[in-house]
Amino acid sequence: MFIQFKTRTYIESSPVRFRRNLMISVIIPAYNEADNINIIAKCVSEQLAEIGDYEILFIDDGSTDETLDQVKKLSKNGDNIKYISFSRNFGHQKALKAGLDNALGDCVITIDADMQHPPELMKEMIDRWKEGVDVVYTIREDSADTSFIKRTTSKLFYNIINKISDVDIPLGAADFRLLDRKVVNELKKFQENWLFIRGIVSWLGFKQSGIRYKVQRRHSGHSKYSMRKMIGFAIQGITSFSVLPLRVSIFLGFMFSLFSFLYAIYTIYAKFVLNAAILGWTSILMSVLFLGGIQLIFLGILGEYLGKMFIETKNRPNYIIREKNI
Repeated sequence: MFIQFKTRTYIESSPVRFRRNLMISVIIPAYNEADNINIIAKCVSEQLAEIGDYEILFIDDGSTDETLDQVKKLSKNGDNIKYISFSRNFGHQKALKAGLDNALGDCVITIDADMQHPPELMKEMIDRWKEGVDVVYTIREDSADTSFIKRTTSKLFYNIINKISDVDIPLGAADFRLLDRKVVNELKKFQENWLFIRGIVSWLGFKQSGIRYKVQRRHSGHSKYSMRKMIGFAIQGITSFSVLPLRVSIFLGFMFSLFSFLYAIYTIYAKFVLNAAILGWTSILMSVLFLGGIQLIFLGILGEYLGKMFIETKNRPNYIIREKNI
């Protein structure tokens, strides 16, 4: 049951956000989250009912369970529940993009459906927005039961991408954030297939502020992000905002070529001047295998960039909508 309310007139003390009839959009991507739909919708409604008009926009990312059915039931009870259903699973980042493309609010909040993002933070996020902040992002503080591997790899990823790219993403930044309408309008212009929204939001600039939160336990179900998907997401983020891996391959290529040239001069000198035989077939074989491995790694890096260019030139849509009630 959702709280019904009348449209209120709201006058802010800050001139930066002097608006009436505030409209707040909340985007909730969902992939096989049938058991979480009702609880997340209820919690979000309770937080926003006294602030102004709001809409909750669920993005069904090609779920194979009853997720869409649950959302449809909720939408029949209130016209502030909307949904978009993809023709298949396109991924979390493209689900967020679909929500941003269709949200109508003066500000837009993105939050996951699993209840690990605490909905009670939304009031503080909105308060900061009213004070003039354009982007209110959240910084995840891992719980004690978060695995050592996940904490370590997450820290390593953020350190790498911040050092080799022109974006500065806070360590532990999550996709739980508030965006002002002008930021959303800029994000809607991006049509690239390899979306890394955390990086794009940081790259856009604007006035930003962070809020720390402790990760909550999932209400139901299990995480859809396997280690393979997390590694793929990290590679996608790094290669979307930096060409440094390609420059490193050029540098190493020059270095190995220089060493090879100097070694060739030494072998000629040893053979004809010192009359010494060059021993060490094992070391030579190891060197050949090592250099071969380096070459294959950088061919893979080059292939990653070329593959992205190939997909982008096709100009395919980010997602395909099967049905919606917008």
